[in-house]
Amino acid sequence: MGEQMGQKKQERTRNAEAVNVFGHVVPKADLFKLLGLIAFFVVSIAAVVAVWPFIGELFEEGGVERVIAKVQDAGAFGVCILLAMQLLQVIVAFIPGEVVQIAAGMLYGPWFGALIILVGCFISSFIIYLIVHRLGQPFVEDMVPTKHLERFRAFEKSGKLDIMVIILFLIPGLPKDVFTYLVPLTEMPMGRYLAITTLARIPGVVMSTLAASGLAEGNFAMGIAVFVIVGVLAVLGFVFRERIMALGTHGKGGGDSHE
Repeated sequence: MGEQMGQKKQERTRNAEAVNVFGHVVPKADLFKLLGLIAFFVVSIAAVVAVWPFIGELFEEGGVERVIAKVQDAGAFGVCILLAMQLLQVIVAFIPGEVVQIAAGMLYGPWFGALIILVGCFISSFIIYLIVHRLGQPFVEDMVPTKHLERFRAFEKSGKLDIMVIILFLIPGLPKDVFTYLVPLTEMPMGRYLAITTLARIPGVVMSTLAASGLAEGNFAMGIAVFVIVGVLAVLGFVFRERIMALGTHGKGGGDSHE
């Protein structure tokens, strides 16, 4: 009986998280993903339109450098386009972030490019935290895979949530944008959540923008070397992701049961 009541309650919650669109009932999470994806494509098209006059120039001698200079000269417009793409990339969650980071490094250098990316990550994480706290777990379950959710709750019980979030956001190859939706379902305060997730992204973002900047400046050895290092770390992070996720489930609070 209790299980049936729980299922009915969950079903009512899910129905409350749906909207009527042209006579069709659509989960808010699906609508959110669709609108975010459309917005990402709109921003991407705007970026292509902005650089279209320079496309032919890319294939001329010294053309890449001239096009980069012209985009940089566009000032706030170019920065806003890149910032919007990064913001949407994190919110939509299943859009790869590497392309945006490489573009940032090539266009604005390793440091300013990294700053743009991190500002985008901070703003998007702030928005996600508010949305998750407003719409709750059913929204997250529809939005992203939640197979790691119990792990985060085990981290919290063991008292290792903060350090594990830092580790998981530091390691390349782990689904950081998915984690961005899962962490707000714990009791971590917003300020700590924003500080940890933003600061822990810095090494990976800087490495990507540094490598891209090196390639744009013709320093192929440095650029390729950094990409190889990031790639190796990403592969290791992917291969050992379950072991990494298991690190914080031991300790106080009985987290062992989540192994």
